Amino acid sequence: MTQTKIIPIFPLDLVLFPRQELPLRIFEPRYKQLVDDCMLGDGQFGVCLIDANNSVNGWNSPTMVGTIAKITKCEDVGLDGLQLHIETIGRNPFKIKKIIPPSIPQPTNYDPLSVEGHQEISTIHEKIGTEEKMYIQAEVEMIPEIDESVSLEHWEKLVKLWKKKIISQALPQVVEPHTLDHVLEQYYLTTDIPTVDYIYSLSALGAKDPNELQPILEAITMTDLIHKVEELLTVK
Repeated sequence: MTQTKIIPIFPLDLVLFPRQELPLRIFEPRYKQLVDDCMLGDGQFGVCLIDANNSVNGWNSPTMVGTIAKITKCEDVGLDGLQLHIETIGRNPFKIKKIIPPSIPQPTNYDPLSVEGHQEISTIHEKIGTEEKMYIQAEVEMIPEIDESVSLEHWEKLVKLWKKKIISQALPQVVEPHTLDHVLEQYYLTTDIPTVDYIYSLSALGAKDPNELQPILEAITMTDLIHKVEELLTVK
């Protein structure tokens, strides 16, 4: 039987891949609580792309497949303790089986960037009890990572598709192929021994919108992954 566990969820306007680094600046009270709870536990939470078609108690809803983020560093920004800077790294993908709503619904006209908005949330939290969770949680099951090898032939084909897409998008400006080779070097994507991480990184370079990367994260076999990346990089 597949094991599940409950983890905090952080919906963001991005897709986090396994082993990818993700720095975050934390300023909302609900996510400061999330980080505090993680630091008292195993330092892990789930990062999911925002599902623009749904909400949870008025807050941004997560898509159903995300990636575990492990906090590797946490520090205060400034002396007021109002902001945290954390560094994280992606681990296993997971699938949400059940969403656990936050204890506080989003207030009307809530501004996450304002002091007034933070004070309003903090006041509500004190009234219902500070032990209540202000952030979304979910019961999740882990998705095994793709551990199949990547053939050099497949990799070189994907690189060619990526170059064609970038050149096409730049028109009428002309992009020289050697310029794109330099970009690949900058992102450490020049290799004769490609891995799944190289494919994830190339996908990120070829996507205009994070929603284009969600199907890549949801691929569970190398064949499926290659197919979805080819779709992403093919000029329509």
